[in-house]
Amino acid sequence: MIDNRCRTCLAILTLILTLFLAGCAATNMNTMAEVPPMHSISEVRDQRFADVADPWEGFNRSMYRFNFYFDKYLYLPVVHGYEFITPIFVQERVSGFYNNITEVRNLTNSLFQLKGKESATTLGRFVTNSTIGIGGLFDPATSFGLERHEEDFGKTLGYWGASSGPYLVLPIFGPSSVRDAGGFAVDSGIYYGIYTAIDPFENTGNSFAIAAGITTLEAIDTRHQQSFRYYESGYPFEYYMVRFLYHEKREIESGKLRSTDGQ
Repeated sequence: MIDNRCRTCLAILTLILTLFLAGCAATNMNTMAEVPPMHSISEVRDQRFADVADPWEGFNRSMYRFNFYFDKYLYLPVVHGYEFITPIFVQERVSGFYNNITEVRNLTNSLFQLKGKESATTLGRFVTNSTIGIGGLFDPATSFGLERHEEDFGKTLGYWGASSGPYLVLPIFGPSSVRDAGGFAVDSGIYYGIYTAIDPFENTGNSFAIAAGITTLEAIDTRHQQSFRYYESGYPFEYYMVRFLYHEKREIESGKLRSTDGQ
């Protein structure tokens, strides 16, 4: 049986290999065709969506293209296959299960932000859906008035005053920032730390294989729940608009956005 240290090492090596291959693929894709813009960004420098700090635009555009091709030729075909063979009722149960697991992330970050009422609500949601909802397969908590609060460590950093830093497009994961990428790493570390401590499949003899299957299904479900598709907006400045919308959304969520009109 693979012990916890081996599983951790394998996970780290897998992550490093994924990022390395993503970087190589992105470099090779620099010569591949991107949807050509009809105008130059210099024509609209006075527009707000051009204001987001993006000192690594060349790298970010490469990642944006890589994500488009990864989506088109690998990720979405797998997701579409999953949607084709899986009844909608089962898809909804799977989504509910993984959404319930993310309540752990919501709870820890609500606590980090010292939000007592929100923490209590999130804890109530997790306990209710884990028991009455059969591990999150159903969502009775919402009908009981327990509202879901999406939190992550990137928002926590913003809540405590950390700036977003430069815009950053991550391979596979998409739009982010220096702050949010760091927050994602912390959330992932907490999640896998808890999972390793509990290790619910330790006595099965196939703990690593089961964990890999659960993680793969989670990745498929995550993309299944996202409606965004690269280069389907029809907007000539899609890269800039996605960058702007992501930045503004995160600033609003972290409570740091200041209205330019003073309201």
